[in-house]
Amino acid sequence: MAPSSLVVTMENPNSFSLVEINGPASSVFPEKQKSISTKQFTWVLVLRAHRAIACLSWFVTGFWAMTAAIKKRVVFSERRELKHSGRLLRFIRAFLVVSMVTLILEVIAYFNGWNLDLIQPSEIQGLVHWTYLAWLSLRADYIAPVVIALSQFCILLFMVQSLDRLLLCIGCFWIKYKNLKPIIEGEAYDIEDSSGFPMVLIQIPMCNEKEVYAQSISAACQLDWPRDRILIQVLDDSDDESVQLLIRNEVSSWSQKGVNILYRHRFIRTGYKAGNLKSAMACDYVKNYEFVAIFDADFQPNPDFLKQTIPHFKGNPELGLVQARWSFTNKDENLLTRLQNINLCFHFEVEQQVNGVFLNFFGFNGTAGVWRIKALEDSGGWLERTTVEDMDIAVRAHLNGWKFIFLNDVKVLCELPESYEAYKKQQHRWHSGPMQLFRLCLPSIITSKVSIWKKANLIFLFFLLRKLILPFYSFTLFCIILPLTMFIPEAELPLWVICYVPIVMSLLNILPAPKSFPFLVPYLLFENTMSVTKFNAMVSGLFQLGSSYEWVVTKKTGRSSESDLLAVAERESKSANQQQLHRPASESGLAILNKVKENEGVPSVKKRNRLYKKELALAFLLLTASARSLLLAHGVHFYFLLFQGLSFLVVGLDLIGEQMS
Repeated sequence: MAPSSLVVTMENPNSFSLVEINGPASSVFPEKQKSISTKQFTWVLVLRAHRAIACLSWFVTGFWAMTAAIKKRVVFSERRELKHSGRLLRFIRAFLVVSMVTLILEVIAYFNGWNLDLIQPSEIQGLVHWTYLAWLSLRADYIAPVVIALSQFCILLFMVQSLDRLLLCIGCFWIKYKNLKPIIEGEAYDIEDSSGFPMVLIQIPMCNEKEVYAQSISAACQLDWPRDRILIQVLDDSDDESVQLLIRNEVSSWSQKGVNILYRHRFIRTGYKAGNLKSAMACDYVKNYEFVAIFDADFQPNPDFLKQTIPHFKGNPELGLVQARWSFTNKDENLLTRLQNINLCFHFEVEQQVNGVFLNFFGFNGTAGVWRIKALEDSGGWLERTTVEDMDIAVRAHLNGWKFIFLNDVKVLCELPESYEAYKKQQHRWHSGPMQLFRLCLPSIITSKVSIWKKANLIFLFFLLRKLILPFYSFTLFCIILPLTMFIPEAELPLWVICYVPIVMSLLNILPAPKSFPFLVPYLLFENTMSVTKFNAMVSGLFQLGSSYEWVVTKKTGRSSESDLLAVAERESKSANQQQLHRPASESGLAILNKVKENEGVPSVKKRNRLYKKELALAFLLLTASARSLLLAHGVHFYFLLFQGLSFLVVGLDLIGEQMS
């Protein structure tokens, strides 16, 4: 009997029979098979074909639209005025050409099966084979040692900077665990006696801020502080006469409502923001004020801002600055704003807070802060020598012994740049200015009377590590050395350098904004993509190149202003019989809305997305290196180079951020 057979024997053979089942195909109880009709089968095929056609149509439509957008941007970029290409772009282009030639040689060697071991001269097969062997000899004897040494140096810098970031995160966790916060030492101000409140000056510097001027002035005029103890200066550097008129009318409207507010316009606009603030501080009446709060044109402080910041100065004569945190109205507008939010949340939650608690020093953010006027005067006031006047005054005040406090719980609403062009210009200014300042401040730091620890912190941590080393190794290691090692296997980078450590550091960066965790990988790729801009800015600032002195006002959209004004107008219509000065912005808000409607038919200059040559050149370089890593059967290296190259391509085509029609 077969092993798969089953025999069942019953005691009464007259009533029961023997049943033998042989094989899996046999069945005692055969089931009725369901037959599928030809019509049903046809409908299934039709549905699947419809889905396939729909997916294919969606893909073709998207690809066609993207191709059309890229074609328009290429045509538009060709019509733009040609500018002198920078040294960095020429270097990347040369590197790309050499990489493509090397890739062609590697592909030929791969398909011809040339052995990489020592080959006798008699075995050389033609000029290409000889060229390939010469390249191998040159690579092993001369290029590989240099690349290995440079990669080891960059890895060392990478690990030092990662350790610094880890220590900052540990400090932040310690602050949370111990609930360490700045404490108001003095008694609260007597609300009934306004004479006990200090005199506060509010400064709002702006330049052609047509989209946001109304909301910043409105927010400043609603600050909860005795009217006779506050003065608001609107410092308008606009060169557009229509914008000047709008701002002047807005100031006049608030002045008629009893707010102590002044409009100032400079005819000689030198020194950008620093020159504007310096001119305002030179007014005779400033000597009557003890503190000055500064807000950029897109910042909207809450009414209790002064009551949350000014009391920290009471009983603390060494305190020179109280800095508040930024929060963003448009952080979820697009992918670019989400990635910026991750960076700035880490900057405020970790960097500023830890340095404020443990060192009483950090870089002034230029806005949403309150200065003791005496600290500004003792430190030399506003200087126009760099594009980071806020960091300049902070360093000089620190060297003069003034202390700083950061309030993580006090937040001021503002905007993030929504277009890549605006963000790129902002980052260029933020990374070139510190290098200008470092060159100018280094002698003062060395000769100052502060402790050795404070000098070391300023030179090695504040400037070198976080302002110079970070953009240097980010660009050099991940955008130059990594693709270079694909053509020089002797200098191959280990996996923990290109994968494990960067992911851990990105996780630490994203902890202050946990809702942004799904954007971990895009954030890692985008930070490497931005390294070319930061590196270029750092070099231009360090060596005083022409682009380091460029100051471009970050474009604002005023996206939240119109909805806010509509809400204000609606509230006023519901309370028409009530006269409240608490929200007096409704009249100016309605006026602005009417002006917006009147100007809807006025033709405006069309803005278009651009092409960025450095990013595109690096995209093709990284994609070329990914093709070489595919020949070497490198898994992680291939995927990293592929996705990093695609991210450079997306940014180079300006497909991230605001899209212009």
